[in-house]
Formats: sequence, C-alpha cells, structure tokens
Amino acid sequence: MKKTPVIVICGPTASGKTALSIEIAKKFNGEIVSADSMQIYRYMDIGTAKPDSIERDGIVHHMIDIVDPHEPYSVAQYVEQAHGVIEGICSRGKTPVIAGGTGLYINSLIDDVDFLENDSDESIRTSLQKTADEQGIDVLVDELKSFDPLSAEKIHKNNTRRIIRAIEFYRITGIPISEHQAKTKEKESRYAPCMLAIKWDMDRLYERIEKRVDIMLEQGLVDEVKGLIEKGCTLSMQSMQGIGYKETVEYLTGEISLEEAISKIKQGTRHYAKRQMTWFRRDERIHWLSPDDDILTEAEIILKNNGF
Repeated sequence: MKKTPVIVICGPTASGKTALSIEIAKKFNGEIVSADSMQIYRYMDIGTAKPDSIERDGIVHHMIDIVDPHEPYSVAQYVEQAHGVIEGICSRGKTPVIAGGTGLYINSLIDDVDFLENDSDESIRTSLQKTADEQGIDVLVDELKSFDPLSAEKIHKNNTRRIIRAIEFYRITGIPISEHQAKTKEKESRYAPCMLAIKWDMDRLYERIEKRVDIMLEQGLVDEVKGLIEKGCTLSMQSMQGIGYKETVEYLTGEISLEEAISKIKQGTRHYAKRQMTWFRRDERIHWLSPDDDILTEAEIILKNNGF
C-alpha cells in the first residue's frame, strides 16, 4: 500500500503552530488543512485565533469556515471531509500540511480511523447534555464506567463532549468506543505522517496564553460574541461551548463581571493547554522543536530527513 506523505504541525494552543505551518507550507509547496475544532465555524474568528488573510500570506487554508455556529459537527464529518481535501491537494502536486491542536481530529485523520454509519443521534446527545447540565458530569462518568471503564479513565471529566460521545456511541452500537478505536488502530493508515510540535515549558506557554487572551479582548472578542448572540447563538450550541465564548456570554448576560470572564478564559485556556500537552506527549511519532532554536531550520532538516 503506497502511503500519502503528510506534514503535521500540532501541539498546544498559543505554541506557534499557525506561523510555523505557514512557513512550512511556503517551503514545501504546501496547502494547509486545519485540524482545529473551533476554526471550522463561520463568524467565530477572534476567539478561535483564526488566521486572517494577512497571516495566511497567500497560503491556501482548508477546513476553516465550513459550518455555521448553530450546526452540529462531528469528528467523523471532519475526517471524511479532510480525506477529500487531502486527495485534492495531492492531485495538484502539492503537499498536505495538517495544522492544529485538536488531538482527536489529528489522530482520527492520520490514523485513518473508521467511523460506523449511523453511529450518532442528536436526540441522545441533547438528552445527555441536559443530564450533565442538571445533575452534573459525574452522573455521566459513572454511566460510562459501567460499560467502558477504559474510556472513563482515559477521558478527562471536564471533557463533557467526549464523555457524551462515548455514551452515545455505546447506546447506538452496543460497542464500547474504546473497543472500536482499538480495532480501527489495527488497520493500516493511508498516510505516512511526519509530525512536528513546538515544546515550550509550561510557564512560558502560560505567559503566551495570557498575552493572547488580552489581544483577543483588544481585537473585539466581546463584540464578536454579541454578534453571535444576535444571530441566535446560545450556550446550548456546541460551538458556543468553546473557551472564550461561554465566559463572554456569561459576562454579557450579567452573570459575571468582565474581569471575572477574562480570568476564567485565561484559566480555562491554561487547563486546555495542559490537557493538550498530555495528549500529544503520548504520541512518540512527534518531533519536538525547541523554541529557543531556529525552529524553521530545525523543522526543515527533520522533514528533509523524512523524505519531504
């Protein structure tokens, strides 16, 4: 089986993935395939740190602005669309550069995970979300433990979406999602990835996160969220659960002050970055780049040594 070479730029939020991926795409005749579960949404630019036309610097970006905020979107949909995008990039003689921090998107794509037909049900998701909102996430964690202890241990209890997804999958298929994932890993992937990430120490990464949040506020995050509310977006929507959006809604509805919202956004983003690092550290395929070195030169050497 001839595998498709792909470059993957991954890692935690605020680590410099966007800038590196654009430079890599320039050097290796690439087009970027975003692997960010928030940048898929239209009208959500500031809070998702979506690169604008100036930052993109002429490099084609895919899988950004592909759904409206009120539309549900799954990792299965992402993988199916991204496969088609990568085929198109290769047909043009260009190099696919997958860039983002959503580990589930990245691994599901490059490991070529199979998704069963009809393995999702929005009514089940809605019911489970209501249970989480009214009774707390521990109720769902206990349910998950009863039939899939491996997933219950692996999925962080703050990751409500993944806990709900695991329960939803089991209710529909009768198969623990951890068992399904293990079986799909036995299948050979169509891709040959070379994976790169920038490794910051956590204190410096947290400083970058704090600065990024401040910049988002200066750029107009509050007005962006006001506009989404005017479009009919509510906290019940998957898109509005993103860090930065839910806290700003709480501020706009008078539940918390702006200062409290900013503090919660920074804290939530720090916690998210820590979970991302835990996820990516497990992947032994990743080449970690030091931010104190010439990152681009180091990345070029690794990629060339891997046949790019």
